[in-house]
Amino acid sequence: MLVLPAFMLLTACSDDDEDTETNADIAIEQIYDRVTTGTWRITLYNDSGVDETNDYANYSFSFEPDGKLVADNGVEQYAGIWSMTKDDDSSDDSSNDDNDIDFNISFSSPEVLVELTDDWDVSSWSNTRLELYDVSGGDGTTDLLTFEKN
Repeated sequence: MLVLPAFMLLTACSDDDEDTETNADIAIEQIYDRVTTGTWRITLYNDSGVDETNDYANYSFSFEPDGKLVADNGVEQYAGIWSMTKDDDSSDDSSNDDNDIDFNISFSSPEVLVELTDDWDVSSWSNTRLELYDVSGGDGTTDLLTFEKN
């Protein structure tokens, strides 16, 4: 008689964590849906305490669903790539959250866009705004990058 309740207790508890969507998974889906519509502009780029936002005043950014990133300054278009990944290693940023999200940006030219190449951490997002930060591994300074929808 006692064996049946114990058996039911053991079989009722499932260990299907691999099938469970985490907060980071849900956030990645939400951010993806937002950034892949319309064009975006940089409204803040602070590089280790130096405001360099004006360097991007003429740029418009398109985050394509296939991972392509297009920067258009009205004269030329530059191709880059972007992605988002779940970062379970908080040792590379100041987050204590083991489910933080990396927003990866990569450009090979020109130098002003290469500056944006990094695995940025997502600090907040909305339908019209994406705020990112990066803590330098070398000197511990923080870079800030904000995109707003055009």
